[in-house]
Amino acid sequence: MTVHRALFALVAALFALAAGRDGFDRWVDATDLPQTLTETSVEIRDRGGVLLRAYTVGDGIWRLRPRLSAVDGSYLDMLLRYEDKRFWHHHGVDPLAMLRAIAQAARHGRAVSGGSTLTMQVARLIEDGSTGRWAGKLRQIRLALALERRLTKDQVLSLYLTHAPFGGNLEGIRAASLAWFGKEPRRLTPAQAALLVALPQAPEARRPDRHPLVATAARDRVLSRMAAAGIIATDTAASARRAKVPDRMRPFPALAAHLADRVRAGTPEQQHHATTIDARLQAASEKLLADAARRAGPRISAALIAADHRNGEILASVGSPRYGGDNGRQGFVDMTRAVRSPGSTLKPLVYGLAFDQGLAHPETLIHDGPVQFGRYAPRNFDGLFRGDIRVREALHLSLNIPVVKLTNELGPARVMDALSRAGADARLPGGKAGLAVALGGVGLSLRDLVQLYATLARGGTGPRLHSDLHAPATQTARTMSRVAAWQVSNVLAGIAPPPGAPRGVLAYKTGTSYGHRDAWAIGYDGEHVIGVWLGRADGTPVPGAFGGDLAAPVLFQAFARMKPGFAPLPAPPPSTLITGAAGLPQPLQRFRPRGGGPVTPQDAPRLLFPPDGAILDSVGETVTLKVRGGLAPYLVLANGQPVAKGLRRNEFDIPSPGAGYSTLVVVDGAGQSDRVTVRLEQNAETTGRTRP
Repeated sequence: MTVHRALFALVAALFALAAGRDGFDRWVDATDLPQTLTETSVEIRDRGGVLLRAYTVGDGIWRLRPRLSAVDGSYLDMLLRYEDKRFWHHHGVDPLAMLRAIAQAARHGRAVSGGSTLTMQVARLIEDGSTGRWAGKLRQIRLALALERRLTKDQVLSLYLTHAPFGGNLEGIRAASLAWFGKEPRRLTPAQAALLVALPQAPEARRPDRHPLVATAARDRVLSRMAAAGIIATDTAASARRAKVPDRMRPFPALAAHLADRVRAGTPEQQHHATTIDARLQAASEKLLADAARRAGPRISAALIAADHRNGEILASVGSPRYGGDNGRQGFVDMTRAVRSPGSTLKPLVYGLAFDQGLAHPETLIHDGPVQFGRYAPRNFDGLFRGDIRVREALHLSLNIPVVKLTNELGPARVMDALSRAGADARLPGGKAGLAVALGGVGLSLRDLVQLYATLARGGTGPRLHSDLHAPATQTARTMSRVAAWQVSNVLAGIAPPPGAPRGVLAYKTGTSYGHRDAWAIGYDGEHVIGVWLGRADGTPVPGAFGGDLAAPVLFQAFARMKPGFAPLPAPPPSTLITGAAGLPQPLQRFRPRGGGPVTPQDAPRLLFPPDGAILDSVGETVTLKVRGGLAPYLVLANGQPVAKGLRRNEFDIPSPGAGYSTLVVVDGAGQSDRVTVRLEQNAETTGRTRP
């Protein structure tokens, strides 16, 4: 019989070689070993060692390098008992197993077991050889003996756990456990361990997703033998037989996919990359953005970066709602690095620089009215004017005119330098900074903005953001003083949150770029900073999209998914001037350009009539105003809209703004103003009656 003769010939050859021990040793030692350091998948891991993403090797195989200490012990016990129970004692070949295989073949007239040790199987796997012909078997025996002389038992076992086939393009225990069970092989159930023992013997014929009955039968044979050998209890084996085998291959982890691609491309020769990412937070953030983008509408993409601003470690980085194509969302584009217009998110930087330069204080009055710088005439987003307003309120309302005034006084170059010092890589469309920088006229990425806000959170300077767990910490240059940074944070913490969100826990700012192309929300508490972007990856407008509506709710939800509460914002530095407008030094009570010259309080206009809080009869078509002081000509605003201009008398009529509450503002030729709020009613019994 062919099988019998082949096995007999092999054993005879072994005994013949053993007779000449020295020649046998030289024969084994001269064995040409194939490469045992086979290519394995590049792995990107989170801060705790959790696999974020892996990449197939060159031939499209999933082959992940295992560690024996991270493989379930019960699986190893089953494997060795089933495949090679004398593994720890033989030297690569088990003569007893060979004799058993010969006896079984003689009794049954066919090969029942091959007599191969685990080391011989490793020899076949790394050499990709056959098992059938006697020459191939002899080569495996020689290679197995050589492997045992040059490697430890643990190394041989690790090679098996790396190369054993488990169906499809899966090689090795880790790839198999991840694909069939969605988890690392650290803890396996008896049913799972038995299936993984059975699969390598016939990986395609026993694939559970294609041949579930065959796979189940093979698994159950392993369970029965393990129970008979005392490796597992009989009732445990019976319970394991009732478990279903997996009906599909699970996808491999692909968390932080865009960041993983960058990390791999940065050091392509490195096999394992340890990142600062938190896998739990990353998964929660990816789901949050996928839901937000779906609600926002078709073609909407989204991005998020969350970082610890105390050490600069990036904890989550989501480049798109779904990696790859997804109904026009262009998920392959990493929007954390895309250069976009930041909208109003740069305004806090401008105000911080103004505080630092002594140009303003949060309680300083600044005039929000028509202004022109050469041919540039900025307007507020809603087209309205508020007259004199506190700087704090101007930032809360994200007004454009006050921040452009401050930028003009600071100089756009100072703003650009501050961005650079904060670690942001700003891009100028025309190559030269203009006043529109303050309103988003500069290219920045989400990462740039999160870096900027991290420096604000740390008092004007802080660690640079990074995702390499072992990277040394580096600091940004100082952007502004600690006092100025705290004042900005204090103002931002007063911005009204989205409906249902807690108030005063985050210092945050929203932004909307020109044409509604980008919706932003960046914020921080005492420990962490998060930035959110929504828009279309191709830069086309999203009609009606605002940062406050789209991005701000996602920002607060992201913080809620990060931790159970909010870390308190820092206390003010000791030298901080905390007072109302009246307690400020004279130069800080009202913003004036440095070359504009002083204006004494008595020079400012005063609205004598109607008094603040008055109730007026709205039957007439006009309302009479009386002004004292100020410099003609006067401009009058009703509810933010100009209603009269070029007025040179101290008493004049303006068109009635209609029934209800109205805010009336008079602005003189020097830009000073006064305001009152009145209520107009039909048939008011008392004109000028004070509102209750």
